[in-house]
Amino acid sequence: MLERERKKRYAILMCGEDSEYLLKRHGGCYGFFTKMLAEKGETWDLYKVVKNEFPKDDDVPFYDGYVITGSCHDAHANDPWIHQLLTLVNTLNSLNKKILGICFGHQVVRSTASWDIGVTTINFMLPSSSSNNSSFNLPLKLSVFKCHRDEVVDLPAEVEVIGCSEKTGIEMFRYEDHILGIQGHPEFTIDILLHFIDRLTRRNLIQEGFASDVKVKAAIREPDTEAWKTLCLTFLKGQS
Repeated sequence: MLERERKKRYAILMCGEDSEYLLKRHGGCYGFFTKMLAEKGETWDLYKVVKNEFPKDDDVPFYDGYVITGSCHDAHANDPWIHQLLTLVNTLNSLNKKILGICFGHQVVRSTASWDIGVTTINFMLPSSSSNNSSFNLPLKLSVFKCHRDEVVDLPAEVEVIGCSEKTGIEMFRYEDHILGIQGHPEFTIDILLHFIDRLTRRNLIQEGFASDVKVKAAIREPDTEAWKTLCLTFLKGQS
């Protein structure tokens, strides 16, 4: 009798806080990402790293992949949990574990262009023939929900930029075959985006006039949600 195939295990490293609305309406951060990425027979665990909840050292090698979520916190801040997250990322890199970094999970510094909120077109670059990314099929462009004011401005030479936009020079990057960073939010719906805009307004992080303008513009454009889902699944599930 053939041994049963081991179930795939994935971990979501949650870097932000769920609101009551998001929990009730969308299942919170866990709901966003499992709806987009989870498939039958898999195990998905949530670690609220923003609250210092991390995988135990002994459990780290047994996950097939990790998703680092968005956050209202600054990725370049000096918070202890951020330093611990960076240590974990270095460990995962040494283990060649798949890491999908979304927004906060992709960022480094404050953007000089300030907030980028709405639906943005990402233009993809063709990888060089010698690149580890050459087997990673990308379209010419895709639109995605955006909600950020931090960004990546520089990368090590061995990391390849594979996406840019009019406002952000590094929208997407890839390191070897196991790390993918995406500045946008492929897991968002329009309802989730509008909720985050309201949260930013209540916290006085953006002005009401700006918020109203981006809401109107976002509502009339459709992101390429299914294409992003396919792209993320292809990367995370080791099919690239």
